Amino acid sequence: MSNAAMPVISPSVLQRREDPGHSGRMVLSAGTLEGRWLRGEDLSGWLAGRAGAGSFRVDRIPFAELDGWSFERDTGNLVHRSGRFFSVEGLRVAVDRGPILQWQQPIIRQPEVGILGILVKEFDGVLHFLMQAKMEPGNPNLVQLSPTVQATRSNYTKVHKGADVKYLDYFIDSRRGRVLADVMQSEHGAWFFRKSNRNMVVEAYGHVPLDEDFCWLTLGQIGELLRRDNVVNMDARTVLACAPTTYRETGALHSDMELLSWFTGERSWRQIHVQRMPLAEVTSWVRGESTIDHVPERYFRVMAVSVQAGNREVASWTQPLFEPTERGVAAFVVRRFEGVPHLLVHARLEGGFLDTVELGPTVQCTPEYYAHLPLEDRPPFLDLVLGAASGQIAYEAVHAEEGGRFYHAESRYLVIEADEAQAPTKPPSGFLWVTPGQLNSLVQHGRYVNVQARSLLACFNTNAIRL
Repeated sequence: MSNAAMPVISPSVLQRREDPGHSGRMVLSAGTLEGRWLRGEDLSGWLAGRAGAGSFRVDRIPFAELDGWSFERDTGNLVHRSGRFFSVEGLRVAVDRGPILQWQQPIIRQPEVGILGILVKEFDGVLHFLMQAKMEPGNPNLVQLSPTVQATRSNYTKVHKGADVKYLDYFIDSRRGRVLADVMQSEHGAWFFRKSNRNMVVEAYGHVPLDEDFCWLTLGQIGELLRRDNVVNMDARTVLACAPTTYRETGALHSDMELLSWFTGERSWRQIHVQRMPLAEVTSWVRGESTIDHVPERYFRVMAVSVQAGNREVASWTQPLFEPTERGVAAFVVRRFEGVPHLLVHARLEGGFLDTVELGPTVQCTPEYYAHLPLEDRPPFLDLVLGAASGQIAYEAVHAEEGGRFYHAESRYLVIEADEAQAPTKPPSGFLWVTPGQLNSLVQHGRYVNVQARSLLACFNTNAIRL
């Protein structure tokens, strides 16, 4: 081809592949504890005020009182008459190792992808995040700090015939803002079947009107709230984990390529067989008038509620929820290698994951569920986490899981400092030491890091955890 035939590319056509300035602005926001709109000491009062301004009520009801929900005659699946929202079905799972190699259970199937999005904007040179005081029926205290937008596709397409989702246009119309983060992430693999949400951070163009149930906060202010129990909801935590930030790390025990190769190996050789099945055929679970319970009573139950919420898109509704029988534990064990903090991640196999495994915390379980098993079948490092001295606990807070599907589902989130004797440099199979910066890089990819690990990573990104 002659030179005359070659296309001419104007330099103005090309853009930088990444903007390193975004991560620096995140770091600045995380270090700012006084925002333009609310002072730190005013945050609890504002959230309590919004909770008091609404008319909220959640009551347990028998399944027969569910409006629009019913058990299918042929399968026993619990479904909505619209065919949308979600359904409760059965799942059969077989794994390659562990104390329990196969089981059956109810599972939430919600194939549509929702949007979890936080709108950001600079005020006085500092990024502020538009957070919402949102009621969810499963939250222990009903109202928690939530993303700007937290909506399933059924909600924002108004299958419920309710009001519009506020600020939604910023996340579906590229002309309204600049995308800083946009990644598909999984939800709880033990309770959802291959559920994903789009996690987004968008910087708004122009003036943003402020609704009374929303407020602008810096990352540092959100970090302060993440140190408190049941204030920042799960959907906010997963989006905050995806925010592009940077860590001052001089190196890592394993290179990024070694980490990716190890993770790919874990995904390739672990085996799990998953099959959907009719809810009516699930063994060891019994359906009563108001609950579906495991026999013996363990793990969780399926129940139903009637909800009133005056400030939601729909003022009242009924729905099923999953209710755990005990509180969970999610903990990272941390060590410093040549001064650089490293987190011990675990390649976790869960029945609801789309891919074989995702990276989870060092320990992620409900301790009471292992009480009937031999000591050798207890999860690795569980006794270290539960028996940690106060001086070893770098972070501790109780956070609720997804309040739109789970009723009073709480986990005790921890970061535990350890030494070589407690957590060796060469850990057991399925575990690897990674830096917070490496984990933050992985979370920019979908389904690499599970929702419990993302909850803890959000605490690092906001300076709620300082090592």
